[in-house]
Amino acid sequence: MAYVSLEKMIKKNPSLFKLVLVAAERANQLVEGSKALVQSASKKMSTVALEEIREGKVYYEAPKEDE
Repeated sequence: MAYVSLEKMIKKNPSLFKLVLVAAERANQLVEGSKALVQSASKKMSTVALEEIREGKVYYEAPKEDE
């Protein structure tokens, strides 16, 4: 079983809420057939999504407000 350290993830992404949203969205994309961006031994899409975030392949970017 793959273990993704939450402590390390929080250092890169200070908002746990945003981290969960990004991981959930990416896991859904993987379930729907998107190609994984990292090699993973896990078959769980949620774990693969977290590994992608840890590797910096997937991240949250706040929308820019138009002035």
